[in-house]
Amino acid sequence: MHSGLCGQAPSDYPEMAEFLVQIGIQSMSLNPDTVLATTLHVLDVEKKRSGGA
Repeated sequence: MHSGLCGQAPSDYPEMAEFLVQIGIQSMSLNPDTVLATTLHVLDVEKKRSGGA
């Protein structure tokens, strides 16, 4: 099953994007100026969740 979220919070607050990853949200929309930084943060969170360094 796929779940997603559209909203301002993941763009403004990296900790919200992290929380959404932790609860299993699989996609979220972001403001264009935050896509790179938020994507990198999410990748780091996912790596840590999967046991990576």
